[in-house]
Amino acid sequence: MSGIIFSQASGLNDSVFGKSQEPIKSMITAGVESFEETSLLDKIFYMDKTKNFAEKYATMTSLGNFQDVGENGATPQDSFQEGFCKVIEPSTWKLGFSITAEMMEDNKIGDISNAAKRFTTSYGRTREQFGAALLSNGHNAKMKWNKKEYSITCADGKPFFFKEHPSKVDGVSLKQSNLFKGAFSVLTLDAVQEAMQDFKDDKGNLLNVKPDTIIIPNSGPLKREVLAAVGSELDPRSNNNAWNFQCGLWNVLVWAELPKTIGGKPYFILMDSDYMQQYECMPWLDRIKLKVDSYIDHNTHANVFSGRSRFAAGFNNWRGAALCGEGLTGGTDLTTLNA
Repeated sequence: MSGIIFSQASGLNDSVFGKSQEPIKSMITAGVESFEETSLLDKIFYMDKTKNFAEKYATMTSLGNFQDVGENGATPQDSFQEGFCKVIEPSTWKLGFSITAEMMEDNKIGDISNAAKRFTTSYGRTREQFGAALLSNGHNAKMKWNKKEYSITCADGKPFFFKEHPSKVDGVSLKQSNLFKGAFSVLTLDAVQEAMQDFKDDKGNLLNVKPDTIIIPNSGPLKREVLAAVGSELDPRSNNNAWNFQCGLWNVLVWAELPKTIGGKPYFILMDSDYMQQYECMPWLDRIKLKVDSYIDHNTHANVFSGRSRFAAGFNNWRGAALCGEGLTGGTDLTTLNA
């Protein structure tokens, strides 16, 4: 989200308003940068830029294994093919605010500063909430957010979190799940981690996915359970001082913008942070950074500021993350683990 374009309309009357736009510009820029420092978007999404109206994200299938051909044997040939692909097209986002002529004339810096802060907070909050809504709705094919409906399937045409992801090469026999039903526990964590480590490519080869991040909403009981499971050197289920191999393996991200429940129940997301970036699993596409224009309304003499940005986000490769929760009725059932 770094970077901001600030332009000043030619009709600005400097003799009345002086150079007051410059501190407003500074306030807006500082507010955007401040929001970036606490944002989780770049820790979860693949942050990308474009100069085009849209971008296509695609994968290539793997090659088969080397073969023992014996002395002077011919070299067997294999080929790549394009895997599933996803096109993401940035949307246009706008918001404006105005500062009265009286505020400018009376040099009410506090009120002006608060207006600028609210503007930058709105911009940062919009991006953060959109990203969190996208992630928490990843088990659906569509998302309704702020009265608009978005198609949010991943490259294979299925929801990002789904029980039966098909293979581009063999879509019938190779079905894989990254959506699970079960309450959080050490056993459930073990099971979802193992499932991700067993993820295969389109030809059935292991991918060496290594989940290292747990994403949860700001829920006190869930935070306590998760940190107890991954923060103790001893197994929290055992009175015999058994070693907890999950200790030290995880980076826990608490995202306050996430809904506290899905289907009325707690949930958690596991993620391989390296895989998510290298294979562009969840692209966040910035076309135009926040651009702020200003002009004088000749009817009210207010200084009007108008912000515009173009960005979008979506799902591409499902293999970098998995969703698990008690309320996910369509997921692979893990509830027996906690019985």
